[in-house]
Amino acid sequence: MNEQEIINKVAQSGIVSIDLEAFYLSGERQIFDLKDWLYEEVILREKDFRERAKNYDWAQHKDAHVAVFCTADAIVPLWAFMLVASKLEPYAATIVHGNTEKLESVLYRKFMDEHDFSQYQDKRMIIKGCSKKPVPTDAFVEFVHRAQPHAKSIMFGEPCSTVPVFKKK
Repeated sequence: MNEQEIINKVAQSGIVSIDLEAFYLSGERQIFDLKDWLYEEVILREKDFRERAKNYDWAQHKDAHVAVFCTADAIVPLWAFMLVASKLEPYAATIVHGNTEKLESVLYRKFMDEHDFSQYQDKRMIIKGCSKKPVPTDAFVEFVHRAQPHAKSIMFGEPCSTVPVFKKK
């Protein structure tokens, strides 16, 4: 019986495989819902709101990535979100207005702001689609936006089954 060496043709092809999950910023994710600070979950009473903010234990958000929003169907003045952000600022690593998907988008963008996309100059790339951690659609769109000026081609999927996204002419 003749034993043949298994050859990894993908590795030899020079294709760069990108797993956006690797860009996942570590740290606890937290939600801060203003709904609980509204009178009957509908009305913001300034005096009560400010008192709540004054007595709240903001340290519980230390080093966390915090999404601040309101799930109640209420009109919440802009200053309320600003007040919460000002109280979180000494503790939280990241503060965004929006849901958890918006938070993840901001965190991925933070990473990409520091990422050197010139390393993909004239490279053929595959951006993997499956991951165990949450990767928002925004992250895929932003990655393509930043990588395309450098890349020779960009594909999406797994090396055995890709969909072409971009090819330099």
